[in-house]
Amino acid sequence: MVIALLSFGLFITIRLGFIQVRKFRHGLRVLSGRYHDPNDTGDVNHFQALSTALSATVGIGNIAGVALAIHFGGPGALFWMWLTAVFGMAIKYAECTLGTIYRRTNPDGSVSGGPMYYIERGLGKKWKWLAVCFATFAVICSFLTGNGVQANTVADTMDSAFGIPKVFTGLFTATMVGLVIIGGIKRIGTVTARLVPVMALLYIMGAIIILIIHHAQLIPSIVLIFTSAFSPEAGAFGIGSGAFMMTFVWGIRRGLFSNEAGQGSAPIAHSASKTDQPVRVGVVALMEPFIDTLVICTMTGLVIITTGSWDSHHPAHLNLNHQEITYINPDDQDTEPEYLEITIESGLPVDGEMHYYGFPVDTIFTDESRTRLFYGRIEVQEGIAVAYDADDVPQSHVHSGVIENGAPLTAAAFERGLAPLFPGGQYLVTLAVLLFAISTSISWSYYGDRSIQYLFGDRSIFYYRVMYLIMHFAGAMVTLGLVWTFGDIMLGLMTFPNLIALFALSGVVYKATKTYFDNPEM
Repeated sequence: MVIALLSFGLFITIRLGFIQVRKFRHGLRVLSGRYHDPNDTGDVNHFQALSTALSATVGIGNIAGVALAIHFGGPGALFWMWLTAVFGMAIKYAECTLGTIYRRTNPDGSVSGGPMYYIERGLGKKWKWLAVCFATFAVICSFLTGNGVQANTVADTMDSAFGIPKVFTGLFTATMVGLVIIGGIKRIGTVTARLVPVMALLYIMGAIIILIIHHAQLIPSIVLIFTSAFSPEAGAFGIGSGAFMMTFVWGIRRGLFSNEAGQGSAPIAHSASKTDQPVRVGVVALMEPFIDTLVICTMTGLVIITTGSWDSHHPAHLNLNHQEITYINPDDQDTEPEYLEITIESGLPVDGEMHYYGFPVDTIFTDESRTRLFYGRIEVQEGIAVAYDADDVPQSHVHSGVIENGAPLTAAAFERGLAPLFPGGQYLVTLAVLLFAISTSISWSYYGDRSIQYLFGDRSIFYYRVMYLIMHFAGAMVTLGLVWTFGDIMLGLMTFPNLIALFALSGVVYKATKTYFDNPEM
């Protein structure tokens, strides 16, 4: 998938003469409403369409995804995320232009577009099987990547920050998503047009303040990103594998996940734009990877690197029932059910190991201020700790230092970065995670909505939305690794049918682009 996406990105960039650079300014003019005509065919204006698509892309990938890339691939992974964004801008232009060219008008006056329509209408009826494949994978992917991953990260963040059980977080976010998606694309567009700019601005402002505070580390961090992109080194605690392919693959994977270029999701949202010129939709859409990856992901990555948070232990109120906690027995084998407890002396395990996100937990303390070392035992199956000096009262949390990953790593970086001004910087990330995740789930419901409509007609939409909310709740309960891995697989499966069509219909994009920009009024 990586090779196919980057190949098409390079191909379409050259064929269209670096349109992502030449026509970026024109996209801003279209977005400003200069060419808007309320009588044009479509459901929402360009800004609402961009907000809907952005709310699906600007989300957990910008917070947890960047942290995952740096955790496993090191700082150099950010460079490869940038590369996906540059080529992704041209890919988004091509797919969203095609989505509008081949969209259809429904009996109720609304419109539906996306890869399933330009595959069937552009390639011909004999390719309908490929369109069905895309729509099927898109429905499954909407349950996971655009839904389960979001719910999982919110639940994980709320559990890490406040100790809120995942079941309560899942119920809350599922309710919020349900209240919006029942109103369809017009309500989705209205909500995201208000929510996305506010949450993105708050997040970016917080990151800028941190970079100003840590300005002395900014240039060295940027140099580290470029040098470790090609010659990666593992961090002091083993963070980042130190292998080039790990850095490359994790950067590309998380970059593609974040901006979704070539995956066929954005054309579904942008096809709803009110316009009679498909190219205008394309030039607005190409701004998505720029905003998503080159701006917001870069901010996240620089905050994590400049504060040194990517390669250090962080204080944690550790939930012993957390799904990413594993135990290793003295023989270096994963624990079996009968391996029931680990003895802790002076805060350190003496007959086993306790890992968090695959890395050993630091010294364990009894109190939040981390002044009293823990003496006692951890009962593995029950997920409780019993301190000898606490009258054997079991507790489900301990205080320790951990190597963070995902959204908690970004939260820890913001906390450390804003500490010179005020405490509680991690709560900005907590708020952003909540808002980003809800808005992303809202927008992805529309992608699945249009896909299920293509497959089974209008009557299937209600049942799809019910299942979508059930899967949102379920996503909050499973392990982070499982939901991200399965989500990546589904993204790959829906990407390949789209890429086949993009290569085959690139001539249509070229012709539409030339016709539009040859007009002296444009």
